[in-house]
Amino acid sequence: MKRVAFIFLVIVMAASCRESVDLRQLENYDGPVRVTTAMEVFRSDSAVVRIKMTAPRQLVFSNNDMEFPEGILIHFYETDGVLSSTIRADRAYFDHRENLYRGEGDVRVHNIEKGNKLNSEELFWDERKGIIFTEKFVTVTKKNGTVIHGTGMEADESFNEYTFYKIVDSPIVIEEGPSNTEN
Repeated sequence: MKRVAFIFLVIVMAASCRESVDLRQLENYDGPVRVTTAMEVFRSDSAVVRIKMTAPRQLVFSNNDMEFPEGILIHFYETDGVLSSTIRADRAYFDHRENLYRGEGDVRVHNIEKGNKLNSEELFWDERKGIIFTEKFVTVTKKNGTVIHGTGMEADESFNEYTFYKIVDSPIVIEEGPSNTEN
């Protein structure tokens, strides 16, 4: 009987010596599961690099969403490997579920061949559809110096063809063809 009482006493004392658990420590962690510095990602088609993405820092979360808090630079290449355009943003995010990139801050797109440049505070890139778009204010500066301001626009990812949703306070230059007058 003394032995049972002693064992009971040891169990009670052991149970009373437990540390109290802080429930905040048991909450789910929602921060990044992987951090990459000096990130470079290449995407190729038929052994030719078509896209190169670089970022000083990449955060990857458990749902495969990504954040690029120090900016991102995306290079687009033609099928012959020639650089065609770039997208640069101060900060960027990738929504895995939607497969959509979002650039924020000072966002710039440059079509190298045509010399056209786009500036906006936010821009989306849908990699599946191969388009870039925004609902925000944009400024496009063409190689000839023409500046177009608008709200909202959509373009192919190389920024060759683009459509504004609404043009704001911008002169539209209509180029005329050769004259058909006879003497």
